Amino acid sequence: MTHPSATEFVPGAQGANGMEGRRIDARGTVQGVGFRPWVYRLAQRAGLRGRVKNHARGVTIEAFGPAHALDSFLRALRSDAPPAAEIVDLRWRSIPVEPANDFVIDRSESSGARSLSIPPDIATCDHCLAEVTSASDRRYKYAFTNCTECGPRFTITNAVPYDRTATTMAGFEMCNACSEEFHDPADRRFHAQPNACPACGPCLTLRSPDGRPIDCVDPIDEAAKLIRGGSIVGIKGLGGFHLACDATSSTAVLSLRTRKHRDEKPFAVMVRDLDSARALVHATESESAMLSSPERPIVLVRRQVDSSVAREVAPDTDSLGLLLPYTPLHHLLLAFVGRPLVMTSGNVAGEPICKDEREAAEHLGEVADALLTHDRPIAARCDDSVAKLIGTQMTILRRGRGFVPRAVRLRRPVKRPVLGCGAQLKNTFCIAVGDEAYLGPHIGDLDSMATIEFFEESVERLQSILGVEPEVIAHDMHPGYPSTRYALARDGRTKVAVQHHHAHVVSAMAEHHIEGPVLGIAFDGTGYGTDGTSWGGEMMSCSPEGFRRLVTFRPFGLPGGNVAMRDVWRASLGLLHDAFEGAPPVADLRLFELASAEAVRVAGQMVERDLNVPRVRGVGRFFDAVGALVLLRPRASFDGQIAVAWNTEADPREGRRYPFVIDRNRSPHEIDLRPMVRAIVEDLRRGIAAPTISAKFHNTLVRATVSAARELREEVGDLPLVLTGGAFQNSWLSQGIEGRLRGQWKCYRHGDVPPSDGGIALGQVVVADASVQQGARPCA
Repeated sequence: MTHPSATEFVPGAQGANGMEGRRIDARGTVQGVGFRPWVYRLAQRAGLRGRVKNHARGVTIEAFGPAHALDSFLRALRSDAPPAAEIVDLRWRSIPVEPANDFVIDRSESSGARSLSIPPDIATCDHCLAEVTSASDRRYKYAFTNCTECGPRFTITNAVPYDRTATTMAGFEMCNACSEEFHDPADRRFHAQPNACPACGPCLTLRSPDGRPIDCVDPIDEAAKLIRGGSIVGIKGLGGFHLACDATSSTAVLSLRTRKHRDEKPFAVMVRDLDSARALVHATESESAMLSSPERPIVLVRRQVDSSVAREVAPDTDSLGLLLPYTPLHHLLLAFVGRPLVMTSGNVAGEPICKDEREAAEHLGEVADALLTHDRPIAARCDDSVAKLIGTQMTILRRGRGFVPRAVRLRRPVKRPVLGCGAQLKNTFCIAVGDEAYLGPHIGDLDSMATIEFFEESVERLQSILGVEPEVIAHDMHPGYPSTRYALARDGRTKVAVQHHHAHVVSAMAEHHIEGPVLGIAFDGTGYGTDGTSWGGEMMSCSPEGFRRLVTFRPFGLPGGNVAMRDVWRASLGLLHDAFEGAPPVADLRLFELASAEAVRVAGQMVERDLNVPRVRGVGRFFDAVGALVLLRPRASFDGQIAVAWNTEADPREGRRYPFVIDRNRSPHEIDLRPMVRAIVEDLRRGIAAPTISAKFHNTLVRATVSAARELREEVGDLPLVLTGGAFQNSWLSQGIEGRLRGQWKCYRHGDVPPSDGGIALGQVVVADASVQQGARPCA
């Protein structure tokens, strides 16, 4: 795919016999995708002479020939690049003609400024899969088959430029047959750096949980037998280990939940092909295309009622997270097992994914019954990506394998290298150099020392590959976040604190190349405000240089603070105290019968005395409070669980809403949902069903947001509208607001960058750069 953003022409002298010389520089994803071999063949066909070579910033071509041939060559570069390539910047200038006998692939250069021009890890192509499944092919059943169009890239790379010596394949010397392929310009494995075969490449080993080898003829076949028998097997993949079991077996799934300490959070399911996927879910054309894309993310799709997948795989939701095989190992395993597999991150809850045999034996020894491993080292941990179709737009919810380290191109280059450290939950960091912003792999919640170490390790690794030492470090305003403490502990750098929701809005602006200002609507669970309180339902006029908060939600007290993230009945109690002016009808509501009577009494006293009762405005907290109240769910086992269950419950046929008020006497204006809360309690007393209440709740949030936005139009003018924050992973909310405002506003939502805190680091680097360049105060 080719999207050149600029073409530079510098004229020069023409050589003898009408010959000209041109130096062409290509930036983007141009290493590890067969780009140089393709350029070589293109130049040969055009009758050109010269050279092509990798360097730390991309690829340079020096070509000599007639002007018409060079013009045709340039046109082909812009339009016909290999499928996995992405040219984002193509520039050329005339150079003196040199005597050259042929066109060659020259030795790579490793000096100079660097750019991550290697692609993400790419799913197995059809050509390689055909070899793996052909009994007459020398790569039959070989789990590490790849070519220039597919296979591992980022997860095996130690440095740039992308050559075999700079990857974890450096220790595997190619046999004669592989070497001939590698050096043959007509072969599709020409300069395929991970090229290997059974005679010379990595090999598989089945191991016991403590890491000892198990003697067997075929490790994949033996692992498949274990899975069919109900066992759990740890599988070493591209960016770390998976834990796999039979997804149709409730017993196996419940065993995995117990061992992994993952009570209710959904598991991903891997299926053999699209036909297998369609037997389990209602996949649209867009969802099918994303499932089968080279990136191969997990895609959240509405499940079939009669799906064969055990209900325990994904309780509380009507969706399944499906993915298709993306390595030969996966293809072979699925073929042997013959049924859908749970394929979840190889870790214990709250820890980073394991990446080698030592870690697997230490952390997965009590989870897995066996380990299917290999001897190709993993250079970078990289979890699977997650995507969801919201309306007509495919949205990345978690950015990992398949998308990292693809750069986000910035509208305005940063003046100095910037590191954005992200937030506490769903952490991802970002390093911006020039006009390229690199979001690192999904790290996860920074709740454990192991995950914090993974964060620090990943930052250092990406800095090393880019050859950059950030001069500006951006961080969240929350002083207690580990990412904030990390930023402040780094010496000799300019530090910039960026307000959480400002970063959310600017992240979407950066993704869509919007200069600003915009009207940003940032809805999530929480974010540290400039006043020291918890925000999360914000409407603001916003640019990278600063923001002005215009509308928010009326806050309510959260007795116990963070403990209410799990004991969500506390959020319900705080919301009721506010709505009923200190006299909540606790005795009328069944939710509080499911919690300790003493705990409810003490929490009520905390609210009355305003002791450890932070005021919160986050839209996610309203979802928790109302969802828990109606669904009778006093506790949540993971962040967002109640919100997902509450959204799943909603009746799509219900069009009514509850009352609300917009308080214009406050600055910023406040959306007051107390009338809604009182009406919901009355509906509960009347026995109204949960699906109706959920739909009316969602409709109320949509209508309240739309009403506030329309009132702001007179004040802020005709600005672009940006929807961002974790709450906009909710399709009802996202589509409802956008649909009602379409035609009045130009609306933007996230696509390639997560709307949740997984994309916030991108906004941080852009805000920090603007602050440093203009001396602006980013928060207001």
